Amino acid sequence: MKVGILDSTLREGEQTPGVVFTVDQRVEIARALSSLGVAMIEAGHPAVSPDIYEGIKRIMKLKREGEITSEILAHSRAVKRDIEVAAELEVDRVAIFFGVSDIHLKAKHHVSREDALNIIAEHISYAKSHGLKVRFTAEDGSRTDLDYLVKVATTARDAGADRISIADTVGILYPSKTRELFSYLTREVPGVEFDIHAHNDLGMAVANALAAVEGGATIIHATVNGLGERVGIVPLQVVAAAIKYHFGIDVVKLDQLPKVASLVEKYSGIAMPPNYPVTGDYAFVHKAGIHVAGILNDPRTYEFMPPETFGRSRDYVIDKYTGKHAVRDRFERLGVKLTDQELEQVLAKIKSTNSRFLRDVDLLEIAEEVTGKVLKPRPPERIEAIVSIKCDSNVYTTAVTRRLSVIQGVKEVMEISGDYDILAKVEAKDSVELNTIIENIRSVKGVSSTLTSLVLKKM
Repeated sequence: MKVGILDSTLREGEQTPGVVFTVDQRVEIARALSSLGVAMIEAGHPAVSPDIYEGIKRIMKLKREGEITSEILAHSRAVKRDIEVAAELEVDRVAIFFGVSDIHLKAKHHVSREDALNIIAEHISYAKSHGLKVRFTAEDGSRTDLDYLVKVATTARDAGADRISIADTVGILYPSKTRELFSYLTREVPGVEFDIHAHNDLGMAVANALAAVEGGATIIHATVNGLGERVGIVPLQVVAAAIKYHFGIDVVKLDQLPKVASLVEKYSGIAMPPNYPVTGDYAFVHKAGIHVAGILNDPRTYEFMPPETFGRSRDYVIDKYTGKHAVRDRFERLGVKLTDQELEQVLAKIKSTNSRFLRDVDLLEIAEEVTGKVLKPRPPERIEAIVSIKCDSNVYTTAVTRRLSVIQGVKEVMEISGDYDILAKVEAKDSVELNTIIENIRSVKGVSSTLTSLVLKKM
């Protein structure tokens, strides 16, 4: 089976409401995606604005210098000037799109089916005459008459496109239909490879992408964190994990996914929910007593793959759902020994609380109440700090706060009065990680200075 990832964070991802990348951010994201190992990067639509043009220009310079190895694509309407702009930038491939459903032909393009075929052929041929490789995207392909879609794909192939993307533009496909569609197209239109561009309007983008691969598609379009128009498209980290699990194929370096997800989270300003698959804070955090007992004996009981595969680690929550195994393990981690009777009493008190979760300090207080002793835990394995942050006078403090809140390691952010504008609570495993977090805070646009105070003791 052949399958790769085209990442469209810099094109589709920037179409997320409220998301705008600077030129520097575009270049940094492209570098990260290439390091991650994606096969193709859709770097944007250069005719849209000067900053996108400049971003692609700088990305292509890095490509020529060998710093970026992924194939770089520029998006383009079926318009000659768009194609000329892509050719100026010397991108690896131009991605020409045209709406081919009757809805798009009538309401958007105002052309007949036959006229559309001529337009598609003309512009693909024009791109080829400029020495460009071409991918043609059949926009709204999933709502296009099947016989006509075959004509569109055949026309694109004969005009010189070596890749054809079928776009489920409004996200209405379902897996069995997707598999059937791609099986039919790959059989009826040989000599060309197919992409799947699946929107997530009905929550089936990942499932449809996998089904398309089973039907013969060789490239899946994705964005980091699933960004894109409306509710977005296939999330890169989720589909990469699914391809590894189901097909045994490493389409990217899985252990780099959290780093790339955090980078895009920071620059997009769109925070990942904690329960987001693979890279969310809770992805490998367990709660129910039976679940925790299972993972303590054999993590495979409640984990589809080891968290270390994705550069993560497992943990569990202590609250009223907790069982004895989890409580014993947590106290052993703290270096505190309790008898079986004391453990049962502690567990009873835990189950009588209504806290969302109990911190280690809360557990120690309960244990001290039960035993009547002052318990001395091991020194903490993690470092906590309070970072005071001063903002530039001309920035909106709330915007800076939002950007800070999505930095990995920042646990809480507060706007304050006084000499500083923001306080951030930070947690790190060691001083190296703490320095990285602080540097990430300082790199946020609008931050002028910081003051870091280590937490020595909490009562």
